[in-house]
Amino acid sequence: MQTSFTPEQLLDPHVAESEKILRRCVHCGFCTATCPTYVTLGDELDSPRGRIYLIKDMLENDRAADEQVVTHIDRCLSCLSCVTTCPSGVDYMHLVDHARIHIENTYRRPLADRLIRSLLAAVLPYPARFRTALSLARLGRPFGPLLKRIKPLRPLAAMLELAPRAAPPAGSAPAISQMPQAQRPGRVAILSGCAQPVLDPGINAATHRLLSRLGVEVVSPQGEGCCGALVHHMGREEQALDFARTNVDVWISEIEKGGLDAIIITTSGCGTTIKDYGHMLRLDPAYAEKAATVSALAKDITEYLFTLDLAKLEPKKLTVTYHSACSMQHGQKIVAAPKQLLKAAGFTVRDPAEGHLCCGSAGTYNILQPEISGQLKARKVRNIEATKPDVIATGNIGCITQIASGTAIPIVHTVELLDWAYGGPKPAKLARKAKALV
Repeated sequence: MQTSFTPEQLLDPHVAESEKILRRCVHCGFCTATCPTYVTLGDELDSPRGRIYLIKDMLENDRAADEQVVTHIDRCLSCLSCVTTCPSGVDYMHLVDHARIHIENTYRRPLADRLIRSLLAAVLPYPARFRTALSLARLGRPFGPLLKRIKPLRPLAAMLELAPRAAPPAGSAPAISQMPQAQRPGRVAILSGCAQPVLDPGINAATHRLLSRLGVEVVSPQGEGCCGALVHHMGREEQALDFARTNVDVWISEIEKGGLDAIIITTSGCGTTIKDYGHMLRLDPAYAEKAATVSALAKDITEYLFTLDLAKLEPKKLTVTYHSACSMQHGQKIVAAPKQLLKAAGFTVRDPAEGHLCCGSAGTYNILQPEISGQLKARKVRNIEATKPDVIATGNIGCITQIASGTAIPIVHTVELLDWAYGGPKPAKLARKAKALV
């Protein structure tokens, strides 16, 4: 793609980077076939190629974002399916990130939209606040149908629909493995996260149990928090970078204290962001090198388990349909490892049709774009249910919450099934289903 940025514009490192990304696009349109919003809406401006044109025009002319640009960029899920499809290697992720920051800095949203986004940014990244919000949601749930009829307030209705009837009690980390240090296969830290430990603390508990039984030393450094992904994708870059710096400081301190072989992440959306810390903080001289170190150590739990050569187990009478989260398959390029681990553990594994398409969760997307998200969820659930599984497995809490709201088939984190197969307790959701069938 030909560009015409001025030399003065290219002095801005963010603009210079976006200009290089834009120049790689050859207008081929391969991305349109795998873009969830284009497949759903059929509008060229809701395809990656269309959005690239809008971003180019906005940045090249150095103008503020307008309603048209905001509408179509807001509809982007950042699923990155287009990145997987693109034959030219267009780095759409960093381009749309830049566009979102530009929108946040130059566009004044309607009041209701501003308030809802501020509420999300002030609550979701903080576990204590989020838990309190879920407790209060039961008071607001009767007003859901009314809120749904008022367009600017539909995100509030979506929040109430997604909120669990009761938040599970906070979990506690199991004891660390007592295997002699010389025999341990590794020493790792686990990201506790923000939303996941509130919505499903059993995921990190299963991770602790499994790794500890395998002899891995598991540490939980004090002070780490939200990875920053939620606000990063809303264009709130300074807040995102503050979260990133906090986590980098905590993990670098742990590295200096006792070394780390990996930073384990059990939410693939967080994994994609943490693996990008090196890029996000590349212009910060105090953090660039440390952030790159952290990004290099970041591993999805299945990515790490795949290196441990787990034993192959006898077949089980349980069929698992594996939903590959977008942030896993497109963001981190982890495709085969989770399924191979499940198969080695004895499960029958099936793939749904259109596995490359997003389920519609995408961080806060199912709140801010509930109509499109609902269409994508229905499509995903149909494809999953067609495989007739006993259970659905995935590696992202957002996908778990989204898909669970559209099907009665239990959905659990991949690591919960692996923990069970290798000596841990049966996942609570499967135990509840078995009890219901008795």
